[in-house]
Amino acid sequence: MTTPSEPRRPVRIGNASGFYGDRIAAFREMIDGGPVDVVTGDYLAELTMLILWKAKQKNPETGYARTFLVQARQVLADCADRDIKIVVNAGGLNPAGMAGEVEKLIAELGVELEVAYIEGDDITPRLSELQAAGHDFRHLDKGLTLAEAGVNPIAANAYLGGWGIAHALARGADIVICPRVTDASLVVGTSAWWHGWRRDDFDQLAGAVLAGHIIECGPQATGGNYSKLHEITDRRYPGFPIAEVAHDGSFIVTKHPDTGGLVSVGTVIAQVLYEIDHPQY
Repeated sequence: MTTPSEPRRPVRIGNASGFYGDRIAAFREMIDGGPVDVVTGDYLAELTMLILWKAKQKNPETGYARTFLVQARQVLADCADRDIKIVVNAGGLNPAGMAGEVEKLIAELGVELEVAYIEGDDITPRLSELQAAGHDFRHLDKGLTLAEAGVNPIAANAYLGGWGIAHALARGADIVICPRVTDASLVVGTSAWWHGWRRDDFDQLAGAVLAGHIIECGPQATGGNYSKLHEITDRRYPGFPIAEVAHDGSFIVTKHPDTGGLVSVGTVIAQVLYEIDHPQY
């Protein structure tokens, strides 16, 4: 990617979904609450992939997080007016199908927005080939190989990174629909595009990984994952988090004014430690 001659200001990335079924109004609240450059949304967990697989068995045209379409309808016109990008993994098992539905919505609303989708995560058809090549898909906790477990996976997805997102944005996409990407990739790819980082800008990328990890679960970073509830005096629905990522990978975590919850060293540390399997991470 091309690095700007002068460092750009920090990119302001607001996350508006932490799971499939999260607060529908969060996108609207993020757009209305103050300035943002990009709104991200995380919809996918292991259980969610099962839910989407079941939906796709009933209708092969689905398999994506349908609630995103409800949220998109509420904000696309304003995003077009204010040049706000949207990057979500709501594509689930069918990113092309979701992209098609978003394009229909754009046409219905009469706005001009470019949609890109990413694919390549689905390795389900290749499981036999990959096992024959020596990839045993060993269980992280039990140590069993996939063959020893004696199960037939309904979905097998390789987490993609952020470079597809960065490429799509660099090519002019306003909305990027992702399948299974790492949770932090929504912020990593966006930050890499904004600042023109290279693939070997490891320090900057590491900062964006941490920023993405902190905000990807939504209000968990603003008090929802914090045990010291007595410190959270504003008990309204917690505001969704925002990461302001600078050109050197440093960042500030915040939220819009007049929203519930709390952003503090404690709430952020609690989220930093969330889902960390090993200290080496």
